[in-house]
Amino acid sequence: MDPKMQDNLTWWRGGVIYQIYPRSFLDANGDGIGDLPGITEKLDYVASLNVDGIWLSPFFTSPMLDFGYDVSDYRDVDPMFGTLEDFKALLTRAHALGLKVMIDQVISHSSDQHPWFQESRADRTNAKADWYVWADPKPDGTPPNNWLSIFGGPAWTFDSRRRQYYLHNFLASQPDLNFHHPEVRQAQLDNLRFWLELGVDGFRLDTVNFYFHDATLADNPPVPAGAAKTLGAPESNPYTWQRHVHDISRPENLDFLRELRALMDEYPGTTTVGEIGDDTPLERMAEYTAGGDKLHMAYTFDLLNAPHSAAYLREVIERFQHLAGDAWPCWATSNHDVERSASRWGAGEDPLAYPRVALAMLFSLRGSVCLYQGEELGLPEAEVPFERIQDPYGKVLWPEFKGRDGCRTPMPWEPSADAGFTAPGVEPWLPVDERHLAVAVSRQQEDPASVLNATRRLLAFRSEHPALVAGELTLVDVGEALLGFVREGEGERLLCVFNLTGEPRSTRLPLAVEAPLEGHGFAAECDGDTLHLPPYQAAYYRLA
Repeated sequence: MDPKMQDNLTWWRGGVIYQIYPRSFLDANGDGIGDLPGITEKLDYVASLNVDGIWLSPFFTSPMLDFGYDVSDYRDVDPMFGTLEDFKALLTRAHALGLKVMIDQVISHSSDQHPWFQESRADRTNAKADWYVWADPKPDGTPPNNWLSIFGGPAWTFDSRRRQYYLHNFLASQPDLNFHHPEVRQAQLDNLRFWLELGVDGFRLDTVNFYFHDATLADNPPVPAGAAKTLGAPESNPYTWQRHVHDISRPENLDFLRELRALMDEYPGTTTVGEIGDDTPLERMAEYTAGGDKLHMAYTFDLLNAPHSAAYLREVIERFQHLAGDAWPCWATSNHDVERSASRWGAGEDPLAYPRVALAMLFSLRGSVCLYQGEELGLPEAEVPFERIQDPYGKVLWPEFKGRDGCRTPMPWEPSADAGFTAPGVEPWLPVDERHLAVAVSRQQEDPASVLNATRRLLAFRSEHPALVAGELTLVDVGEALLGFVREGEGERLLCVFNLTGEPRSTRLPLAVEAPLEGHGFAAECDGDTLHLPPYQAAYYRLA
C-alpha cells in the first residue's frame, strides 16, 4: 500500500483532534447560540492550528435539557444549529481544508421525547416495550436497586403508565436504552451507518462503558473506606460513594464494541474515540482499545482532574503503560465537562507561561490528543453567576459544584462586549467572561509569544517529528520535580523534559544527548551533563 494512503487510513493514530462545542463556537444567525454555519465560517482558523481533525459535540434534534446529550432524532440536525444541508456544507469545507470530521454519538440513552421511548412507555406489550431498561418496584414501592444517577438522586424514575421504573444514568429525561436487546444494538448501528454514509470520519462515543447493565439488577457495593473514588464526578456527588460494578462497564460491552468495530472497518480511514468514566479508568481504556477489534482510541478522566504534579503524571503514564499492551490512548486535559485546565491545573501559576508548557507536555505524550476549543488561548474557567447557570448538573449540586457552564461560555474571537461570538446587542446563551476578552483570538494572532501561536508552533513541531506522533514512550528519571521521557520511532530518539513549576530546575541528563531540537519555542541549557530548565519550560533533545 502507498505510504500516503496508509497514513490517511491511520490518521487518527497520533492525530490531534480539536473539540468544538457548537453552542459556543460562533453564532452566524444572531440568535445568541452557536451553529453549524458559524463553525464552517471558522474552519480556516481551526486548520491554522495544525490539528488533524475536529470533533463536534452533539448538534442533533433534542429538547436540549442536557444540551444535545438527550437526542430525540439521531439522523437530523436541531433547527437551532441549522440543517442537514448545513452539516454537509461543513463536512465539505472541512475536507477541503484537510480536516477530518468526527461527531459525537450518544447511543447509551436517548431523550424521553424520542419516538422509541414514547412507544416503549405506553404499555408492557408494544413492539418497543423492552427497548429501554424497565423494572418492577420493590414490594414497598421503592426503586429496584440502589443505583444512582450521575446528576444526583436515584437512577430510577417511576412511570405510572407501565407501573414500573425506568433506568437513567443521567437526567430522568434521558432514559437508558436496553443494549441486551439485539434490535436496539442494530438500530443504533444503523444510525451510525447513516452518518458514515454521509462521509464523517469517525465518532466520539459518549459514555462508551455505559451501554450494558447487569440484567439481574444487583446492588452496587459501597466504596471501601479510604479507597479511590470514581473519576469524572465531584466528590460531593453521592454517585462517587459506590463501586460501579453492576450498572456500567459490563463484560457484555466488549462484544458490542466488536460489532461496532466491524461496522467502522467497512469504512476505511474512519475511527472511534470512547469516553470512559469508571472506577478503574485506565484498565478500561486498555481493555476497550487493545487487540485492534474494538475501539480505536479512548480517553479517561485521569488528566481531567485536579492533580498535575510531575509525580502524578508519571504515575498515570506508568499505570497505563503497565496495562496497555497494544492499546491506544487519546489524552485530553480539558473538555466540555470539566473546569478548564488553566484554572484546574494552573491556578496560582503564570497564566501565559503555564498553559504553553502544559500543552507541550500534552502534545508529547504517546497517543492521540483532544484539544478543547479555547485551550489554545489559555482561557481560564469563566465565572457564571447562579442566575445564569444553564447546566442541570450545576443546578442540582450548587454551590459545592457549580456545573459545567464555566468551560462552555462563548469562544472569544474579539475583545468586544459580545466577544465577536454573536451579533452586537444580542445576549449570548451564556455570559462572556470579561477576562476572556484580554486573550481573544484577535489579540493573540499577531503576538509571537501568545498561547495561540505557541499552540500552532508546538503542533507544527510535533508533526515534523514522527517519534512524537506515533513513537514509543519510555519514562526516564529526571528528579521528582520534573517529568521526562524518551519518544522513539521512525528512526528518531528524542528526550523530552518538562518543568511545570514556577521555579528553575536542574537535573543530570539521564542519557547522552546529541543535539537540541529547534522550533518548539522553549529555552533550556545544557552545562556538561546537567540540564537547566527555567520556570515553565520544556527541553527536546535528539539522542545518539
